[in-house]
Amino acid sequence: MSTVLFYEKPGCINNTKQKVLLAAAGHTVQAKNLLTEKWTAARLRAFFGDLPVAEWFNPSAPRVRDGEIWPHKLSGDQAIALMLGEPLLIRRPLMQVDEDYRVGFDQDAVNRWIGLSSKARDREDLETCPRQTGKLHAASCMESSG
Repeated sequence: MSTVLFYEKPGCINNTKQKVLLAAAGHTVQAKNLLTEKWTAARLRAFFGDLPVAEWFNPSAPRVRDGEIWPHKLSGDQAIALMLGEPLLIRRPLMQVDEDYRVGFDQDAVNRWIGLSSKARDREDLETCPRQTGKLHAASCMESSG
């Protein structure tokens, strides 16, 4: 099993569920605060691989959600500069296993990457903030700047 460096927003209900799934599969999860981590452009960029720039962003971040920032119109350098100044914009979680970096938590993709227990995978949407589809846990998604 793997040791997963897991960069999260503390208090995020989906990040909590994601860590539970990883631990249930036998992985060691080392959680870190994504919002207070000392990021550099190169270090942050490594997590996004070949994904389109728009997929680097947290769609629930207030400035994205409210249309102030249009991720699909930004270059990679512009996106990274915004994220370094405002880490809440970064899609969560960021995960690292050895020298392999990932963003987001698509359960099938994580299963192919490092494995998830078939019993633990309940196919719940663990990427969309519950606030987006209902009022459940809105405070946990919005506290500490969104």
